[in-house]
Amino acid sequence: MFLEQFPENGRAHGWIELVCGSMFSGKTEELIRRLKRAQFANQKIILFKPVLDNRYSEDSIVSHQGASFEAIAVKDSSEILNFWKEERIVAIDEAQFFDPAIVDVCTFLANQGVRVLIAGLDMDYKGIPFGPMPQLMAIAEYVTKVHAVCVSCGNLAQFSKRIVEDTDLVLLGDVDSYKPLCRSCYNKKTL
Repeated sequence: MFLEQFPENGRAHGWIELVCGSMFSGKTEELIRRLKRAQFANQKIILFKPVLDNRYSEDSIVSHQGASFEAIAVKDSSEILNFWKEERIVAIDEAQFFDPAIVDVCTFLANQGVRVLIAGLDMDYKGIPFGPMPQLMAIAEYVTKVHAVCVSCGNLAQFSKRIVEDTDLVLLGDVDSYKPLCRSCYNKKTL
């Protein structure tokens, strides 16, 4: 496995923080907030995103509210370790789009004393746990689940209802493609 390529560097106290939730719940906004706090403290940061997420920018993550932070777009999780130069904080946005090896990459980094910050959708548009997110939640020391507001009834929303006819698992979109719904409204719309 690729993890054996990297010797121990003596740092301790690494951990994994994960922010998850539905579309429009503020995941990226929360990730950027945490990164800006660390940046203010002069901590070395590197941020990654999947290359397929080019909705708003090729070289930044951008929240639906317009907040942004410079990022490196990578094709798969193994590239993260190629770019990592022992930054104290490694952040990953849209983690649901990464391959399963992202779990090993995050574990390796945390074991090296890195604070690993992850954001991603916990469920796909069908309400099924998305990609490597369940495994990332299981290994994280801290998990924050954020919620949107249901556009049908105003309750907390944890589902991302696709409103266009497309059955591909990955469909990048915004309010033109998805709407946040609570469990009750999601079930009414999908049954």
